[in-house]
Amino acid sequence: MTIESVRAFFTEKLPEVTVIETEASSATVALAAEAHGVEPDQIAKTICLKADDTILLVVTAGTKRLDNRKFRDHFGAKPRMLGPEDVVAVTSHPIGGVCPFGLPSPLPVFCDISLKNYDEVVPAAGATNAAVRISPGAMAELTGAEWVDVCQ
Repeated sequence: MTIESVRAFFTEKLPEVTVIETEASSATVALAAEAHGVEPDQIAKTICLKADDTILLVVTAGTKRLDNRKFRDHFGAKPRMLGPEDVVAVTSHPIGGVCPFGLPSPLPVFCDISLKNYDEVVPAAGATNAAVRISPGAMAELTGAEWVDVCQ
């Protein structure tokens, strides 16, 4: 699935958004910012977590880190990172390409308010060399995301 499922997602939901593939990897925030000519915080990184028995996605500005206390206060549980194999199993996307688009089955999506500092962000698009350019509001609306404050 991966990049193809993301393309299909945007074809159906927002056809004016196209998947951008780069020659170089954009698997890290620094590489992605360089590849797309944006500030590191404009890279919308998606983290696949578990809160108790719930698997969820949190999308944050590139250099922001989760604040365990804020996360626990909001979700009532400590965040637990999923391993690479589990991330692929639930999202169909590899680490470095994880995004809230084109998922095989719905997951709760949460967008951190750190993304609201930009008119446009660049989340991955299902592969380590693929991304899209989208407004944070459109991304949240398309994915049914809830806005949260869970970063430092």
